[in-house]
Amino acid sequence: MTASAREVIAQLATSFTELSEWDGVVDGVDDPIGWPRYVEAHAVAAERTGERESVVVGEALVGAAPVVLIVWEFGFLGGSIGRRTGDRVEAAFARARARRLPVVSLIATGGSRMQHGMRALSQLQRIARASAAARADGVAQISVLRDPTTGGGWATLGASADVVLGLPLAQVGFAGSRVRPATSPSEAYTAEAHYEWGQVDQLVSPADLGAVLERWVRLVTARSSEPAPPPAAAREVALPETGWEAVRLARSSHRARAAEYLDTYFDWREPIRGDRAGSVDDGVLCGLGWRDGRAVAYAAQCGTATRPAGFRTAARLVRLASRLGIPVLTLVDTPGAANDANAEEGGAGPAIADLFEAIASASAPVTTLVIGEGGSGGALAFAAPDNTWIAPDAYFSVTSPEAAAAILKRPLTEVPATADQLRLRPQDLVALGLARGIVKP
Repeated sequence: MTASAREVIAQLATSFTELSEWDGVVDGVDDPIGWPRYVEAHAVAAERTGERESVVVGEALVGAAPVVLIVWEFGFLGGSIGRRTGDRVEAAFARARARRLPVVSLIATGGSRMQHGMRALSQLQRIARASAAARADGVAQISVLRDPTTGGGWATLGASADVVLGLPLAQVGFAGSRVRPATSPSEAYTAEAHYEWGQVDQLVSPADLGAVLERWVRLVTARSSEPAPPPAAAREVALPETGWEAVRLARSSHRARAAEYLDTYFDWREPIRGDRAGSVDDGVLCGLGWRDGRAVAYAAQCGTATRPAGFRTAARLVRLASRLGIPVLTLVDTPGAANDANAEEGGAGPAIADLFEAIASASAPVTTLVIGEGGSGGALAFAAPDNTWIAPDAYFSVTSPEAAAAILKRPLTEVPATADQLRLRPQDLVALGLARGIVKP
């Protein structure tokens, strides 16, 4: 059974001050098209829930973090969205903009209020406008998908948030259970399915939700203009004498990978997942982490060929950090961009271009460390043009030595010599001015 709005607030907030008519909240029955017996149904919903509308809005503390809460009451006409709902959501975003507070939306709705006709549907435009204006002002937005989150609630505040959290087994989808095709499997309309498709960042149990929200609010409100320092090298490794030795060091199974670097670098971190368009690349880790009392966003390649979803997720992360004023750390480690037919169909070229543009236009500082293979444009797309560092057991190259030999029609026996000619060692990158330095343990 879906928890009431007041129960959710009591579970998450250490204090809560509800917005009132002085803040733009309007009460009273709105019956724009004279739907039969709607006034009576509204009165019954109010008596049953103790609420005056399908959302409760106000300022709150989640732990020690101040936020503006928008909490749906599903027991009030199925949490449906009508004109008075729009009034309250708009008032909540106005308060968030005035106070520079993040907005946390805890959604449980069946969608637009049918009894209001097109007046109800038009509230989605109103909600989207309020959300977009807040986003332009740098207001962070977090959504929690409760059961159910369908229709306009999912397609506005749910899916558009900077961070999307889903409760396990919550029904999530644009189509509600009574209107979707009868042949559609019910498991496709769950928070778990949308997590697998890269449209939900995390699945969080109700017991953990308060702590996770508090961490996220800390992360998205910790502005900083200072670049993130590059991580220290994870291993004590002598610099390679030849290009081929550099390649072998970077490809070694004993070399540290992104997860180890991130675990050492951050006190704790929270992930974002997927490109929001239906795809996930598990070879790219993205999120925000806490280090030395401030937030740093990260996008890290994990040593695999990066797929289009990986580039798009990294671009989403960089743009989010840039808008919120949070420095970015990228870790480069890939033999190159995936180049199979599925990658081409999935938009490898546009996805790489999108990440190049995101980093080139970022207003937050970006720091890069090459921790393994730096293979061609698929690696360069993750790199900061003027603030790239390299680990001693890494390399960066215009292409792999094997590909270079093939392009030049050289036999495989000449691959090591070709690696030397590519000037791809860490010390070569520094001498060429493409890396600022070689990090030490």
